[in-house]
Amino acid sequence: MTTSPVALPLSSGCSDCAAYQRAEKAASAEYDYSKATDCRVLLARHRKSSECSARGSS
Repeated sequence: MTTSPVALPLSSGCSDCAAYQRAEKAASAEYDYSKATDCRVLLARHRKSSECSARGSS
């Protein structure tokens, strides 16, 4: 069973968000779907944290 990844909105000015998105894209390109999933989870957690400079702007 395969599932399609859920696309999160692109980062808007947060360098950490952009780094997670680049890592997810690279992992997907390498067919490392476990790592890609980890990147999406970390991105979602980061966006909910107070450390995200783009928080609330998407």
